[in-house]
Amino acid sequence: MTFNLLFAIFAITTISMKRNNISILLAVFLVLLAAGSRVINAQLHAPNFVPIAAISLFSGAIIKDKRLAFLVPLLGQFLADAYFQMFTHIQGFYDLPGQLFNYGALIGATALGMGMKQPKVLTTLAFLFGASTLFFLVSNFGYFVGGWNGYSVAGLIKTYVDGVPFFKYTLTGDMVGGVLLFGGYFMVQQALMKKAQKVNV
Repeated sequence: MTFNLLFAIFAITTISMKRNNISILLAVFLVLLAAGSRVINAQLHAPNFVPIAAISLFSGAIIKDKRLAFLVPLLGQFLADAYFQMFTHIQGFYDLPGQLFNYGALIGATALGMGMKQPKVLTTLAFLFGASTLFFLVSNFGYFVGGWNGYSVAGLIKTYVDGVPFFKYTLTGDMVGGVLLFGGYFMVQQALMKKAQKVNV
């Protein structure tokens, strides 16, 4: 419901805006979506059901300014962490190595999005799966580096095995969020194209 409302506002306001302004507005929208979805997810107690990797992928694929594309998911993640740290009982800033790996995973997912060429349905789904998997592999490796399961091959294996049950929530969140983002963006693009055609007639 919150996502639909935010995207509706974005769609309505972008139809009459210039391209640069659209990029900035899109970036702000994505930052709020990233931070807001994490906060809402924490309240719902749904483990890892946050489309943060999908937002990173979308940012890399759609936002032309590459520095801005990388900044979007990082800022969204940081704002949520700061909110948790200052206003809730949830620890927003925790084990530094592990948390840095989470941020690194978002950078990787954004870079993956930059490799998307004219996203189609199957291609988009494949990239979303790749972004979720990348986030799972990198973030869990960060957990291992934090020393929670010891520094051994057995500890590394245990880290990933323990993370598998949560991966389905990560993947589902990214798939749902990614389809809504890419699908919604396509609809906005179609609306802009129709308006441009009417102006040229």
